[in-house]
This record gives sequence, structure tokens and C-alpha cells, in this order.
Amino acid sequence: MTPAEDYLRQSRGLVDVVEGQMPAIRQAADWFAASIAAGRMVHVFASGHSRIMVEEMWPRYGSFPGFNPIVELSLTFHNLVVGANGQRQAMFLENVSGLAERIVRNFELSPRDAALVISSSGCNVVPIEMAEQFREVGMKVVAIVSGRHSEQTTSNHAGGKKLQDFADLTLDTGAPPGDAMVRIPNLDTPVSPGSTVGGCLLINAIKAEVALRLTQSGHPPKVLSGSAVVGAQRAKELFESAYDEHGRRLAELYRNLGKSDD
Repeated sequence: MTPAEDYLRQSRGLVDVVEGQMPAIRQAADWFAASIAAGRMVHVFASGHSRIMVEEMWPRYGSFPGFNPIVELSLTFHNLVVGANGQRQAMFLENVSGLAERIVRNFELSPRDAALVISSSGCNVVPIEMAEQFREVGMKVVAIVSGRHSEQTTSNHAGGKKLQDFADLTLDTGAPPGDAMVRIPNLDTPVSPGSTVGGCLLINAIKAEVALRLTQSGHPPKVLSGSAVVGAQRAKELFESAYDEHGRRLAELYRNLGKSDD
């Protein structure tokens, strides 16, 4: 078996891991659809490369309004690697206590909202404290972690807590400890991570279930769709209406911001 074939074989196993979590996926979809149908939003947060799953949820083709993607560039801007805005700083900042509180201070959160927080290890401080902040408001929190990786990783949280300790529901990407899945002869470190594959499977499985629930309840979502599917004019209409709806939903998170502090 070549390394590429090994990676594909193991990726098929991740599909099985995700499929085995269907009851939990449906539960997450129930909570998310209820928030969206109520005119509120599902707050989606991740640091590091888990940011990929945030953007997989919204906005992209096949996705729809109702999700608030919270992506902090200081925690996720990896392409410069070194120097200003480099990876060392991002990895340092994702373990700075108190940053999560400053992030959520930008929004008027509600128990009617829901949250999805993604962290492969579940052990970095900012995602943990984001989930804690969401829970304190009273909203349902869903976590996506790599279960075996998290179990074998020491938390950076001062109290030793992990992301799943502040989640109402935890989903598992199925990726192994260390994330990388492929062993190469004469190379002592594995390559080719799996958490993004498992994470994106979870994201889109949830998304599909949410779309079903919204449609069945009489609130069909405005799905970003390609002109190859719906024609150029319809694609343009959906593009504009979906982004307008996102703007209106986001405005609700700012409408009364800080008034309780007056």
C-alpha cells in the first residue's frame, strides 16, 4: 500500500466514525435549527487550522445564513509562517486567558443562540474559554474535537479543563493522536492530518440536517448556489438575499450592545 492509498483508506474510516455519531449530529441540528428559526444565530468559533471548519459552515456554496463565523486573524492567519503575524505568535495567543471574553464582548449574546466550537485537541485556552462564555449565557454548546488526540493531550487551561467540559454535546473527528495519519518508512514522524477531513464531514452532515429542519418548519434557507445549478440570475438573487439576511441577523447582535452597562 502506498502512503496515498493508506491516507485514503484511513479517511474512509473517518466517514464511519462520523456516521456512527448520527444521533448526536441530529441533536446538534435540532438546537441549531431552533436558534436560526427564532431569528438568532449559531456562533461558530475555532482557532488555528480548525478555522477551516468555521468557513466550511458559512459562507460558501451549499451553505446558508444563520451562522456567525467568528474568526480572529491573530489566531488563524498562518500563511506568513514567521516574522510579523507569524505562527509562533498565533500559537501563543490561543493560550492567553481572557482573550475569549474580549471577543464575545463584541456581541449581544442570548440563550436563544447556539454555539459550535472546534478544536482538534480541545486543550487550548481560547476555544475552551469561548465555550465557557457561551455556556454562561445559557446557550447550547456543541464541541468538535479529535477524541483520541484530546485524551492524550494535556490541557493548557489553568484548571485542567478541556473544551468538552464546557459543551452540552461533543462530536469526534475520528483523527488519531497527533492528527497525522500516515507512517513513512525511515521517517519517525507521521504525516497527513485527518482532523480536517473528519471535521468537514461533521460540519456538512450537521448543515444538511439543519436545512431539512428549517425547510420542514416552513423556513427554507437561502442557500448559496452556483449558476451551473440554478442559473445565473437565480444564483445572483440567492447571493444577494443570503448576504442581506446575514447582515440583518448580525445587526441583532449589535442592536442593544452595552446598554445593560449604562
